[in-house]
Amino acid sequence: MPPSLALPFLRCHIPTSSPFLLTRCSTTAVATAFSQSESSLRKTMDRLAGNANLMIVSDLDHTMVDHHDSENLSLLRFNALWESKYRSNSLLVFSTGRSPTLYKELRKEKPMLTPDITIMSVGTEITYGNSMVPDDGWVEFLNQKWDRNIVSEETRKLSELTLQSDTEQRPHKVSFYVQKDKAQDIMKSLSTRFKERGLDVKIIYSGGMDLDILPQGAGKGQALAYLHKKFKAEGKLPKNTLVCGDSGNDAELFSIPDVHGVMVSNAQEELLQWHAANAKANPKIIHATERCAAGIIQAIGHFKLGPSTSPRDVTDSSDAKMETFDPAYEIVKFYLFYERWRRAEVEQTEQYLANLKSVCSPSGIFIHPSGSEQLLSDCVSSLRTCYGDKQGKQFRVWVDQVLPQQVGSDSWLVKFKKWEQSGEERQCCLTTALLSSKDVTVTEGLTWVHVHQTWLDGTGPNGQTSWLF
Repeated sequence: MPPSLALPFLRCHIPTSSPFLLTRCSTTAVATAFSQSESSLRKTMDRLAGNANLMIVSDLDHTMVDHHDSENLSLLRFNALWESKYRSNSLLVFSTGRSPTLYKELRKEKPMLTPDITIMSVGTEITYGNSMVPDDGWVEFLNQKWDRNIVSEETRKLSELTLQSDTEQRPHKVSFYVQKDKAQDIMKSLSTRFKERGLDVKIIYSGGMDLDILPQGAGKGQALAYLHKKFKAEGKLPKNTLVCGDSGNDAELFSIPDVHGVMVSNAQEELLQWHAANAKANPKIIHATERCAAGIIQAIGHFKLGPSTSPRDVTDSSDAKMETFDPAYEIVKFYLFYERWRRAEVEQTEQYLANLKSVCSPSGIFIHPSGSEQLLSDCVSSLRTCYGDKQGKQFRVWVDQVLPQQVGSDSWLVKFKKWEQSGEERQCCLTTALLSSKDVTVTEGLTWVHVHQTWLDGTGPNGQTSWLF
């Protein structure tokens, strides 16, 4: 790619289930549930100046995460789009059938962003923020008309059911494997047995093999409706909600009123059958032609919910017309260039380095996670020695939780996590960057004044490292 096509940060001119309506518990219980988890949710909302422009609620396996994509390209494309255009004014919610244990394992395996809210164990657990603070009110609500011991007792009588691993057995979820050709008969039998025992439960079959038994009030859809009601009570209901799924346990998400929905192109037969029977005429639900996270991006564009071009898809930056200074976009584009430079996916030219130096303050300092300090311009010069050192290798760079804060009329403090993966080794640092718009135009881009990095606990280098930025 010639210098005239430099990236924008460079200074050059270039199941059928009705929605949860709180009918299955008393008004008092609901009020208690709301009050107990109010503070946790408010922390999530407080970073937004107003109502979220968009809330994405996405399943993980085979929806946000494509397990057939060894390079994780569609996920990385979504990451770059979200962090550059949505993180500061929108909400990301992961809604997964995985237990907390398996969810955390997936985060170690894939380049996933940090969600604002996590719904796990098929809608039976809701947590908030980085610390995954549980919603105790949701727990109290689910405890009604639920007896896990009776569920275990009745399911032991059916030899066709194979109990899943201990990690997948949760306080409000009992999970099994069942053969596809026996699933419907087993579900009918269990439904009769539980009704006779006075239990009000929900049985969900998904993935062609997974059978989950939950309290009737649980499920991905009910968890989302619960969150919607809480947002509404605070006057911060998101302007738009996009739900994303691929399997049977995602069907309830599409039943929530007023949401947009996308079934990714690789959606399983059980979800497509549900859609054909229950939502075929709903123009707010589409079946994407793209797989997984790429299908989510496609839906954002289809429904006109906001920008839908990922920075990873931009090769000619003349197409990226900037109208205002955008610190998050600058951060994403910088580290995307850094990745491409080391993968030799851009042309090796001094013009790039000159452009990079031009957006660095002459006295700008970079503090390495090791504690050493260098001029930013010297760091740029050091890029000469690493051009193409990751060519042909599994080397990826992404940023997470990019949150700019304007600290002056012409300056922004941007905090984020910068991840770098080379083969099996993964490292992360907490980064703070000071950017300035003083004496520059929007076309020229922001000036980098100061960058300070520290290793994230447990994610620093095991030995020697080629960490540069």
